[in-house]
Amino acid sequence: MFPRLVLGLALASLGACARAPLPDADATNAAVKPRVVTQPVPHDSDDPAIWINRADPAKSLVIGTDKETAGGLYVFDLAGRIVAQTPVLKRPNNVDIITGFLLGGKPTDIAVTTEREMQRLRIFRLPDLEPLDQGDLVVFDGDKTRAPMGIALYCRPLDGAVYAIAGGKSGPADGYLWQYRLEDDGSGKIKMTKVRAFGRYSGKKEIEAIAVDAELGFIYYSDEQFGVHKYRADPDAADAAQELALFGTTGFASDLEGISIYPQPGGQGYVIVSNQQADTFRIFPRNGTPGQPNNHPLLASVRLSTLESDGSDVSNHELPGFPGGLFVAMSTDRTYHFYAWDDIAKAAKLK
Repeated sequence: MFPRLVLGLALASLGACARAPLPDADATNAAVKPRVVTQPVPHDSDDPAIWINRADPAKSLVIGTDKETAGGLYVFDLAGRIVAQTPVLKRPNNVDIITGFLLGGKPTDIAVTTEREMQRLRIFRLPDLEPLDQGDLVVFDGDKTRAPMGIALYCRPLDGAVYAIAGGKSGPADGYLWQYRLEDDGSGKIKMTKVRAFGRYSGKKEIEAIAVDAELGFIYYSDEQFGVHKYRADPDAADAAQELALFGTTGFASDLEGISIYPQPGGQGYVIVSNQQADTFRIFPRNGTPGQPNNHPLLASVRLSTLESDGSDVSNHELPGFPGGLFVAMSTDRTYHFYAWDDIAKAAKLK
């Protein structure tokens, strides 16, 4: 059963204080229209994650954060209706999902969010939102100046080990991200152990958006107003400490934000990064260029209908009403926009 809903939404405030987007000369299309706009969350939408119901794809869900002290995780069906929410969380920032986590010997789908004001991670079972932590998953040793924001999950194909990668409001020039192994604690809950600190930081603003390409084994993160960094996801890789690429350093109006990975067969596909203040998404090749897998030049930039989006997710699963897959992006009017991937690919003139 889903938790009881407590909505109390102030619909009249939506759309206030609109502003003209900053220019993006590479985005020449008319704004792509979403197939669905969700019900608004009460305070401040921020980051989504897509959960695929493998038994019945039509019942797949989108989990979104409401980033306020009285916020929480909100669950949307594919029609954009709020169907569930967690108890109140103190400023949940970003969220990610992983399937098949072994808990009590059973594959379990989980959503992990950063609870910023409590300096910790929270973990919930999907789709019923049963809490799976003891409230003690404190990150960055509880340092309040590094309040956790970004989160991404990685399952290592070699042995099924599951990791959480967290980024915060501030941090050092090297070792900004901390990576933790998530494991069954033997009591039906999940524990974590720090395995490394890694990742360069420009010092310009902050690092929030993190994405993992689990198939190819890479982590990407947005160093706002600087560029996208790329590292190995496996903390035991021989070159785990080496930055593999820095791209997206030009063409952004101001902040680089939400990152999504759209996979295609043979390592093909796209890395999509929000150009927040321009209301566009800039698209880079997932597999680099011939002979240079860590070279990620701009392929296209596409204008969507979201406002100042700083969180997104994408799935290549065919879902009802979303040919090519589902792309979800937050909008500052407290909603999330659901797009058909084929609509975006067409507007961006992707092959």
